[in-house]
Amino acid sequence: MEHELDAYLGVINRFIAYHGHRSLKETRHTTAEAYPFVAMDTRQVFEQISFVHDYLGMEGENAGLNFRFLDVGCGIGNILLVAEQYGFDVAGFEKDEASCRFAMEIVGKDRVWLADAWKFENYADYDVVYFFRPLPEAGPQSKLEQLIENSIKPGAILIGNLRLGTSIEEDPRFTRLHNEFPIWQRAK
Repeated sequence: MEHELDAYLGVINRFIAYHGHRSLKETRHTTAEAYPFVAMDTRQVFEQISFVHDYLGMEGENAGLNFRFLDVGCGIGNILLVAEQYGFDVAGFEKDEASCRFAMEIVGKDRVWLADAWKFENYADYDVVYFFRPLPEAGPQSKLEQLIENSIKPGAILIGNLRLGTSIEEDPRFTRLHNEFPIWQRAK
């Protein structure tokens, strides 16, 4: 079974790399402004989203509930596709026009839009908020992390990959849900 899973993930990674490379050719952003699209390890993405899916009881007591999932800086939409397969109602936004166009083609224009994380006002509309370090510099990245933490609703889950700030570890509003993965829940 492990061999089949590795083969499946290899195919997925090839598709992500292909589309990611295409979007990088068209991007207008520099690495000083924002990270260009960088795909996160697919196996880890599946494990994180699967953990949240199970934690929320989406196959059990909460089956059929509409859990909303937001990807901040969604790139080409690959995380949204995984979350969608786990039953989440997905949405994402991206600052880079080229990556956003690819995500719109893959996930749908009604669920992906061009936006800036600093100006986004609807973090509290989502049950799960995901990001993979969208900014290259520590200061602005830590401030963006705090903006998101302060903006999500009580009970929401935050998956914050490659975060730079450590304040969430001491913040009494948040409980870490997993020892290995950067997954927290805001107190209800």
